[in-house]
Amino acid sequence: MDVIKRGISEIIPEGSLVKKIEKSIKRKTPLNIKLGCDPSRPDLHLGHSVVLRKLRQFQDLGHQAILIIGDFTGMIGDPSGRNRTRPSLTLEETRRNGQTYFEQATKILSAQRITMLYNSEWLAKMAFSDVIHLASKYTIARMLERDDFTQRHKAGEPISVHEFLYPLAQAMDSVAIKADVELGGTDQKFNLLVGREIQREYGLDPQVTITLPILPGTDGVEKMSKSLDNYIGIKEPPREIYGKTMRIPDSLIYSYFELTTDLTNKDLKEIKKQLQDKEVNPKDIKRKLARTLVRLYHNEVAAAKSEEEFERIFVEKSLPDEMREFKLKPGNGLSNVGSLLTATQLASSKSEARRLVEQGGVSIDGEKVTDVNAPLPTKKDFIVKVGKRRFLKVLQ
Repeated sequence: MDVIKRGISEIIPEGSLVKKIEKSIKRKTPLNIKLGCDPSRPDLHLGHSVVLRKLRQFQDLGHQAILIIGDFTGMIGDPSGRNRTRPSLTLEETRRNGQTYFEQATKILSAQRITMLYNSEWLAKMAFSDVIHLASKYTIARMLERDDFTQRHKAGEPISVHEFLYPLAQAMDSVAIKADVELGGTDQKFNLLVGREIQREYGLDPQVTITLPILPGTDGVEKMSKSLDNYIGIKEPPREIYGKTMRIPDSLIYSYFELTTDLTNKDLKEIKKQLQDKEVNPKDIKRKLARTLVRLYHNEVAAAKSEEEFERIFVEKSLPDEMREFKLKPGNGLSNVGSLLTATQLASSKSEARRLVEQGGVSIDGEKVTDVNAPLPTKKDFIVKVGKRRFLKVLQ
């Protein structure tokens, strides 16, 4: 229970989990630990890793991890946290994304004691009469207790009837696999609790719900999200993981250690002690966090190399050992800084190139560029730097 309770928000109800574990030990039968996977977001980041690491802990304790890829429910779209109806995906899109999800998830999960299932295996077989029977087991009043539905209803925002079916369909996943425990973020609490009710309606012992905190992004404000560009992807290059980790606010250092790493409780206590010590520079502890994360998703060599490169670029103001190269050929139409930035994708458009230059974010061989239309240097080669971490070596 010490392992299970680390870094969680709630166990509902805790007493039932203790009983399930005691029975599991007595009968030497592993518990079924369920995690529903949203196939609409195939690229995993540290925010996703929080619940995956908890699932790995259950694996290490001898229990069975069951990943439910929501290929069928993905066609409905999870309305959690939404202020409008989510666009539906095709079955082919959800299957493709689901496979990518599994490949990335196994960077964290053990290949043993894991089962991956697609919920279309049972949901697609339900007749319309089965759906009506399922819908009769939950009321509209209970559905409207859900925060996002309540807010949309009060604001006059449309709520499609099919959105009410999502938590019921997710609950049927728990019925189908006889889940003992279901994991999810705090934003999934409503769906997970519906699973308990529907399991009871179908004569099963209700699952225990364990919710975990939503990890803030590198900005320290919004939840980690690729769309907000405040994420750290688990399959990103080592230098990106290291560099992005060094950008998080000091106030998040402990939470990141607790939720995204495998440090022991003893080590966590030491981290907390160091953070409270005014003689210790938080940046040094953040370096340890960055090394730990790179080591988790790559290896020790990559962690050491990323740290060396970070120190060289940001502390010593030197250049990285490796950088992208671009051959500038005569007659290719690239005559000024703006055209080079867009051609090499250092800027997505001419307007972004202009903005980068005007904000002082572009330099050539260490000298800041002040005019987007400035001609390119005529020397044999030169280094373009955009922002703090993007470099390009231009060859002529």
